[in-house]
Amino acid sequence: MGTVRPEDCPQTESTNMTVKQVETIEPVHDGFIVIFPPVAVDVEVGDTATFALLIITLLHLTMEEIYVRHVELLGFEKRFFPSQHYVYMLMVKWNDLSEKLIYRGYPEIYTFHKSLKEMFPIEAGDINKKDRIIPVLPAPKWLDNQKSTETRQSTLAEYCSSLINLPPKISRSQLVRSLFKVRPEDENPPAQHPLKRNETFVVSNDKTRDNTSEISGPIILESYRVIADYSHTSKYEITLHIGDLVEIVEKSPNGWWFCQCDTKRGWVPASYLEPLDGPEESEEADPNYAGELYITTKAYKAAQDDELTLETGETIEVIHKLLDGWWVVRKGEETGHFPSMFLYRTGEKKEMVSEELVMRRQTPPPRRSTIRNAQSIHSKGRQRISQDTYRRNSRRFLQQKGGRPNQPRKTSKASTQSPLQDWNNRGIPRVATGGYITENIPSLPVNY
Repeated sequence: MGTVRPEDCPQTESTNMTVKQVETIEPVHDGFIVIFPPVAVDVEVGDTATFALLIITLLHLTMEEIYVRHVELLGFEKRFFPSQHYVYMLMVKWNDLSEKLIYRGYPEIYTFHKSLKEMFPIEAGDINKKDRIIPVLPAPKWLDNQKSTETRQSTLAEYCSSLINLPPKISRSQLVRSLFKVRPEDENPPAQHPLKRNETFVVSNDKTRDNTSEISGPIILESYRVIADYSHTSKYEITLHIGDLVEIVEKSPNGWWFCQCDTKRGWVPASYLEPLDGPEESEEADPNYAGELYITTKAYKAAQDDELTLETGETIEVIHKLLDGWWVVRKGEETGHFPSMFLYRTGEKKEMVSEELVMRRQTPPPRRSTIRNAQSIHSKGRQRISQDTYRRNSRRFLQQKGGRPNQPRKTSKASTQSPLQDWNNRGIPRVATGGYITENIPSLPVNY
């Protein structure tokens, strides 16, 4: 930062000018927006040294305001080197859009908790118990075991969530940032035991509303094979080579999966990965021609014939959620693939969705059909439903459930109201359905 000298500032008459104090800093695509509260400080403009110092202070605060926006507990690891111990896996998302997987032991988190209470005694309730806002965290046991580590997960998840939602003077303090800041040992974990492999226990995706969690373990993370070379395009991704085996830590609905390959960890497109036991994804749902109403959050222009071009703010129906992040949507009577990361469900609170979108990646993952020189270990390729089949089954469903007569196909621009909206307006109940696929779908080539 350059030096601001008093002689560089314009000299004017000494008069009062209101300068507002910086409160928060919000990230946007190309930089930061500084938000000021209605708290004013009177400064003598004629005092150029004071004015210059104030400007430097504001700039300093703007550059340094980095804080944690979200912490998600993914599970825990049982490690055997140098001795048996347990560490929790936490996905930390920051306000600069970065997200990192970190590992922390419970004794360290509890030590942090005690330091936080000492730093903020009023908020810890040490002076008056009624003033306490810092969440409670039980002390660790003398001897940790798998059962205690497992049962403590819901408590730790609630603690992290409450911690991040405390007032900024606490949640954005240096102490909190230090706990969640990524360390070298997070990106390059210590050596494993020569005879025992680390065991990973992940939280089930089916969480109950009271934030309790079910543990799917003991397990080794699900393994996938890389079908083509992939070069990372950001520091949050990892480069992979054909034939590499990766372990899946998190499957995001937008088609970006968090994986680990040897000592590397980062995001990769799901389209570059295939299961080891067969070409098909057992977790992939069947089409639902009843549809679910979503709204587009960003415009997208179709790059392939089986995709749809949509503008921001359009209401569409999702009829097939695919794991690669390219969902099949219906607009009027047209169907096509569209990036799921540019959609959010109607009825959700817009503020919450906006928060979620900030944490998501900014570009859709590549589609499997665009990957060159893909090589599968399976003799048969993945079966895929053509858009003609989607449209035919969709029209059949609309005619049966909505009493709609046969009509010529319309383009997305000509359609002003989705069929699902039309049913709702007419009072016809929605009925969930599955397949409606009546034709035999040929197997695609191996390098699809």
